[in-house]
Amino acid sequence: IKKWLPEYFIFWKPRDIVSGDFYWINKVDNKVIVIAADCTGHGVPGAFMSMLGVSFLNEITANKNNIHADIILNRLREYVISTLSQGGEEGAKDGMDMSIMIFDFEKNLAEFAGAFNDLFMIRNGELSEIKADRMPVGVYLKELESFNKKEIKLQKGDMFYLLSDGFPDQFGGEKGKKFMIKPFKRMLLEMHQKTMEEQKATLKTTLNKWMEGSYKQTDDIIIIGVRV
Repeated sequence: IKKWLPEYFIFWKPRDIVSGDFYWINKVDNKVIVIAADCTGHGVPGAFMSMLGVSFLNEITANKNNIHADIILNRLREYVISTLSQGGEEGAKDGMDMSIMIFDFEKNLAEFAGAFNDLFMIRNGELSEIKADRMPVGVYLKELESFNKKEIKLQKGDMFYLLSDGFPDQFGGEKGKKFMIKPFKRMLLEMHQKTMEEQKATLKTTLNKWMEGSYKQTDDIIIIGVRV
């Protein structure tokens, strides 16, 4: 990963020994693919879905044709539905939320596509939220609709965050409420100019402080930061 990405960190904190959140990073030709995924469940059921996700992604990208964020999500959804025989009541809830970025540093371009999980970008001190499609990688009412791809012209110093909902949804604090997305975005803005290691340390310290007392981790957590 150090060879492929200029600056990055991975904050991965499973709730149990094994995790339903996973990250997947690979290089295909000139494109670097970065994925943060949140599978249904945690523990062993979540880890089973993670293993399927990693295996499917390896297979989808091995072809090297049509390496685009929306196409990868569409194909992954087909694999998940087909493999789990989804369509009826059984297993209908199994799937993944996911954010995927593809960097082409030679062209100074990036692509984003998401299944529920939005992308956060900080440019020139301003945070913008690039919305994901409101549908999962799995069976859904809109499963015949294609995921949407968004192109981003990269600028030096851009900071990107791909994540699951584990951190914002963590209970804690004085009132035992969720951390929530607004304070989370505020934290990103406050820390985004720090080094990658310092940002990762800030996430860890903030989470530990939020959970002080009798609060246990409620979900798996994955946050990937990339600076170009």
